[in-house]
Amino acid sequence: MYYNNNTQIYLDGTFVKANESVTDLYGQTLHYGYGVFEGIRAYATENDTRVFKAKEHYDRLKNSAELINIPFKYNVQELVDATYKLLEKNNLTNAYVRPLVFCDPNMSLARPNKVSIMICAWEWGAYLGDKQLRLTVSFYCRPHPRSIKIEAKVCGHYVNSILATNEAKDKGYDEALLLDSDGYLAEGPGANFFFEKNGVLYTPQLGNILPGITRATVLELAEKLRIEVKQGLYKPEVLVSADSAFYCGTAAEVIGIESIDEKKFRKEWKDSLGLKLQEAYSEFVRKSEKTLSKIHA
Repeated sequence: MYYNNNTQIYLDGTFVKANESVTDLYGQTLHYGYGVFEGIRAYATENDTRVFKAKEHYDRLKNSAELINIPFKYNVQELVDATYKLLEKNNLTNAYVRPLVFCDPNMSLARPNKVSIMICAWEWGAYLGDKQLRLTVSFYCRPHPRSIKIEAKVCGHYVNSILATNEAKDKGYDEALLLDSDGYLAEGPGANFFFEKNGVLYTPQLGNILPGITRATVLELAEKLRIEVKQGLYKPEVLVSADSAFYCGTAAEVIGIESIDEKKFRKEWKDSLGLKLQEAYSEFVRKSEKTLSKIHA
């Protein structure tokens, strides 16, 4: 599904075949989830392949590593260049890119002495599909920000996401909606959350959620479309009178939500602010770098 006999990955400065690469079974990342990663999308545009906000993603990868004391010796621009080269070597245009910084063998809980970086890519459609989602509020909450670095994209954090996702699917829902440790709306297992009410968009404030790059892009697009957005702390009860809602993330892109715990939103998706932003986002990420340079010139 993710690779074949010809697939190449980037590993510590060189390109190697995916099926010939190995990792150490005593690695600290494998045993303790002590590693950081990113999810990045590449799009075919009218002129070229565009890796959407590549620098921002690698900057966040660097920041995630530094927040949890993992050495990060890599040059961000070199990683961006390597990503484009990786896509070219694998003949990929529309693709999902996964960089991973992982640690050397270490059975202690001390910081690692050495780390490695791997970048792989594969063809992948919208992670949550293209139909509106049926959500359930999860039993699981997001970790308290004093228990982990919530703003870092850390491998081990996603056990929480896996538990919430499987709980939702086992109950017959498409996905989960998680609250924070104080009972306020937080985010999905792998996406940020927005809801609409009376012509205004609302989204949980930073602090208890991952600061998503797609979330930041949605905020930029909303400003251009003159859509008012408020960020704050919101209890799930506010959703009873909400008009619509959506998730957004690199893997999911922008995807509408039909209902939460069987309660449907009042607006049809076709009439929602979410659809406007979904269309604007889809158009924006598929603009070539050359086109964007002309627009900003």
